[in-house]
Amino acid sequence: MYVDWDYYKIFYYVAKYQNFTKAARVLGSNQPNITHTMNKLEDQLHCVLFIRSNRGVTLTPEGENLYARISSAAVQIQDAEEELSASASLSHGAISISATETALNIYLSEQLRGFHAQYPGIRLRITNHSTLQAVQAVKNGEVDFAVVTTPAETGSDLKRVALMPFNEILVGGPSFAELAGRTLALQELIAYPLIMLENGSMSRIFYRQFFLEHNAELKPDIEAGTTDQMLTLVRSDLGLAFVPEPMARGNLHRKRILQMNLQEAIPSRSVCLVYDPRRPLNTAAREFRHQLLESAKNKQK
Repeated sequence: MYVDWDYYKIFYYVAKYQNFTKAARVLGSNQPNITHTMNKLEDQLHCVLFIRSNRGVTLTPEGENLYARISSAAVQIQDAEEELSASASLSHGAISISATETALNIYLSEQLRGFHAQYPGIRLRITNHSTLQAVQAVKNGEVDFAVVTTPAETGSDLKRVALMPFNEILVGGPSFAELAGRTLALQELIAYPLIMLENGSMSRIFYRQFFLEHNAELKPDIEAGTTDQMLTLVRSDLGLAFVPEPMARGNLHRKRILQMNLQEAIPSRSVCLVYDPRRPLNTAAREFRHQLLESAKNKQK
């Protein structure tokens, strides 16, 4: 049996207020229309739902049974409508982002700070992944999008947009001060302890290619899991390391580490947004992605 949901909606309000006129007022209708609709509902259900009187209506046992079920559904629908309305107005919602350490440190954290100040009701879930893991999380639909650093292989299904370029520099601890006054060639670095991110990371792949292009051998003495770890090891005078200039800036300013002059120019890298254009996003995620893309456009002007 098919019964128009509007009939049940009207029934809910008539039963709730036990009055046709009050229900009509709440629904923006009139008493004759409400009465007519309820008569049709009773005809379709083949039972009497109301006992009419001059003071209003009371529910029959069949009406009580129907109201017990309809009221639960009506409340859930109202709650869902309120949640959707709140989401559309960005007063509530959630965003899930996968980010690499460098992208979070030099770009994403500042963007999140501005967005959170603008929409404090939006919940943020940030997962720390390597570039490869972050891209895979987008492919798997585990996150709304990813913010990573190049190089980043995304394949044809995903879209990659450059958000911000950044440069990396070679740094060392205080015991390498003598080297800071020279211009070093990549081939000379074999004579000094080198700290790199672990094998398999996109950063390691990037520098392996960079060294190969200049006929130099990349042989790190120490491997670290994160750039923060690399900086700690550099401050401890354990070797030289290539790190993003924005992440090294504070330590350089405090003279905890020193920048080395390199003969070969290190290619610029980029912070990128990676997303699946086929995947629908909620209002909050859509708005934040839009802000990231607009910010990137403005920086290119």
